[in-house]
Amino acid sequence: MNLNSTLFAQLVVFFILAWFTMKFVWPPIVKALDERAKKVADGLAAAERGKHDLELATRRSVEALREGKEKSAELLIQSEKRAAQIIEEAKAQAKIEADRIIAGGKAEAEQESLRARESLRDHVAALAVAGAEKILRREIDARVHAELLSAIKQDL
Repeated sequence: MNLNSTLFAQLVVFFILAWFTMKFVWPPIVKALDERAKKVADGLAAAERGKHDLELATRRSVEALREGKEKSAELLIQSEKRAAQIIEEAKAQAKIEADRIIAGGKAEAEQESLRARESLRDHVAALAVAGAEKILRREIDARVHAELLSAIKQDL
């Protein structure tokens, strides 16, 4: 065996193997590597988008929380105003009711006072008639008349 022919045969086998590898083995490997690189790139891009979406969601949640706090504070203020308004309305109703009761009491007291005066007038008139009757039944005497008048004064 000659070294040249062996070298030449090995060179031919090497080129055939290289051609076969380049034609049939290398493309699927490159394709698999490209697909893997694309998946990695897509994964990194998705991770970046996820990170961005997370930041946006965080901002939105902070904003929603702030708006919720503002709304709850506003509702609290409105409820306090409404409570104060209800209290004022109740006070006004109570004042009106108290004024009505006081007016009724005053009117009743006035009527009772008028009845008492009328009763007193009737009693005074009866006493005056009784006194006049006593005076007329007795004889006319100044001393007796003075005593009767002083007795009537004491009765009044």
